[in-house]
Formats: sequence, C-alpha cells, structure tokens
Amino acid sequence: MKAGEKFFKNSPKGPCVGSLFLVGAMFNEEDVPKLKEIGVKDSKLLTHKKRKELSKEIEKLAVEIKIIQVKPKEIDEAVSDDNGFNLNWLEAKKQAEIINQLKPHKMIIDCPSPNINAYTNYLKKLLDPELLETTQLVIEHRAEKHMPVAAASIIAKCEREKEVEEIEKITKESIGSGYSSNPVCQKFLKENFDKYPEFIRRSWSTFKVLDEQKKQKSLKEF
Repeated sequence: MKAGEKFFKNSPKGPCVGSLFLVGAMFNEEDVPKLKEIGVKDSKLLTHKKRKELSKEIEKLAVEIKIIQVKPKEIDEAVSDDNGFNLNWLEAKKQAEIINQLKPHKMIIDCPSPNINAYTNYLKKLLDPELLETTQLVIEHRAEKHMPVAAASIIAKCEREKEVEEIEKITKESIGSGYSSNPVCQKFLKENFDKYPEFIRRSWSTFKVLDEQKKQKSLKEF
C-alpha cells in the first residue's frame, strides 16, 4: 500500500459513490413464510442476478413497498460538522418517514448501530405517537434474519445496483461497488473525485483526503 492510500480503509460506513436507499416492505402476516419459500435471505449472500429475480417475487407478495433515495448532497449536508448529526440519525429520520406512511401493526427495524437503546429512543421521537400506542416495535442490529427485513434489504440493494449502472452510463467508467475499499472504485475516485459532485459523498474521508492531496500538489506547483 502506497503512502496516502490507507484512507481508503477509514471512510464512514457505506459507499463513497452514490445514494443511500432505505426501503420499507409491508406484508400480511400469513405471507411472511412465503418469503423464505421463494429463497429470501440476507441480501449480502445473494448474487446480483438472484436479487433481481427475488425483487420481482417480493413485490408480488408485498402489501406495499416504500423506497427513499437519499442523494450524496443530502447526506453531506446532514452529516456536516455544523449539524452535529451522523448517518445513523439520518437513517432513523428516513425510517420514520417510511413507517409513518405505511402504518404497520408490527415494525421490525434493522438498527444501523449496536447501540440499540440510543437508536430506539431517537427513532421513537420521530414516529407518530398514535402509531407507537398500537404497534409492536422490534429493533435489532443486523436484523436480516427476519424475512421482511431481508426482503426490504434485497429491494434496497437492487435500487442501489440500478443507480450504479446509471452512474456508469453517465461517467462511461466502471465504479465497481462504489465502496472506498473496492479497487475499481479506488481507481475511479483517484481519477474523478472532483468531476462528479452529484455522485460522490464529499463528507467521506475518502473525498477529503483526495481533495487535500490535490490542494497540496497545486501549492507545490505554484
């Protein structure tokens, strides 16, 4: 590893390129076992092809699906130092939007943080008070063992993968997974980090280090 490249390991969670997708999928209780029957499981254990196939079956079984796309600019604004905010709180805010709209009788929520109590308390403040009185709330870290959560994750990953394809059509370059640890993405970022502000999360350390390196290089040349 060359000097100056280790920042690729130190970026915040999530991809440096592209949006954050949050999905709420609501099912009738009697249809939940069918998710396992069609092959739903942790989305990370499935191939891109299989996720695409399953997403169509999931959509048929779901009562309703709500998708929220959070673009890089909104992420950067939310997690800026001035706001004292972080990505977990942003996810909670978007999850609350989905839940308040779907109004389920039972909520199973994948908590992005191992600090479940803090996350739960924050999320509850964002939920409709009447909904909290009538709804069972289940919040777990790494909750994809629950079929509805795994199904929602599959939809989210499919949306993410569609966006990656769209970005590559525009840039005419491969961005790999869009994660800073991915070698293909590393190459893309080094060559294009300041060319596509609409796609790159500028609040990530990945961008900040590359931007600083460019500034230092410009000073030396000056």
